[in-house]
Amino acid sequence: MIESRTQVTVRYAETDMMGVVYHGNYLPWFEVGRTNLLKELGLPYRRLEEEGFRLPVLEVSARYLRPAIYDDTVTIVTRLSEKPLLRIRLEYEVRRGEELLATGHTVHAFIDREGRPVRPPASVAAVFNTAFRAA
Repeated sequence: MIESRTQVTVRYAETDMMGVVYHGNYLPWFEVGRTNLLKELGLPYRRLEEEGFRLPVLEVSARYLRPAIYDDTVTIVTRLSEKPLLRIRLEYEVRRGEELLATGHTVHAFIDREGRPVRPPASVAAVFNTAFRAA
């Protein structure tokens, strides 16, 4: 399993009138976690795009347990449990310290510039193979 941790401070614009984070704002946080995990592996999303690959979302879920509020510092824990083939599934936790606020997952497909499903290129697969051997 590969894990990444990213901290975010809740901005006022992400909250409702009660100072509670609007539920839809967790999805961009999942994206922050996903792109950070890939960058930490040596696969910045920009490089994937330059090489002609995209990772559209096929599935997303979120479960809200406790509210995040304005000015909280939250940690997005992103986990990749399986080596991706045609799809990549990532699991997320949003925490305030040790307190679990939300969980979720996303599933993405690897596609080429024409939108056709493809396997990750050999260079990308090699990075995942190395990371999973080390984990």
